[in-house]
Amino acid sequence: MAGHNLALSSRRVLILGGARSGKSRTAQELAEASGLEPIYVATAQAWDDEMRERIAHHRAARDGRWRTHEEPIHLADAIRSQTSASRIVLVDCLTLWLSNIMLAERDLESAMAVLDKAVVGTAGSLVLVSNEVGQGIVPDTPLGRAFRDEQGRLNQRMAALCDTVILVAAGCPLVIKPAPVLNVTFS
Repeated sequence: MAGHNLALSSRRVLILGGARSGKSRTAQELAEASGLEPIYVATAQAWDDEMRERIAHHRAARDGRWRTHEEPIHLADAIRSQTSASRIVLVDCLTLWLSNIMLAERDLESAMAVLDKAVVGTAGSLVLVSNEVGQGIVPDTPLGRAFRDEQGRLNQRMAALCDTVILVAAGCPLVIKPAPVLNVTFS
């Protein structure tokens, strides 16, 4: 990874961070450094000009090595079909996938359970990107609060299934799993 010295052996990595924290760039750098064929699974849907700009920005950041697979709803199917021993699949991002599931009024628990199975059963390396949304202002609408709560639950589920969890803040990755051993002595 450019500018970072992380030496971890993982098959499943979750990268968390706030908006514009550098989490997507960190995920891309990890995938590119793996030496495996990089596959980008995009969950975004271009509903407006702002989202079209964001999608274009992410596409421009990837070079010709990358293949892109767009899947806003059936993420588990995309993970199963795109992973292999010679590939690394980067899913960007779980936050938009969750939004898509909730707005489509799908059975959220069922969708998460299917995703759990796909992540655990992946045939290759997987990098998942997700927003850490619970550290800001409490949303003022019931849907916003429900989304924030479900995002927190989804992040916890994925963190439990992944070998490595990285929190990115201001472009700086911090490994939070495997957790450092805390050896605190109180005197």
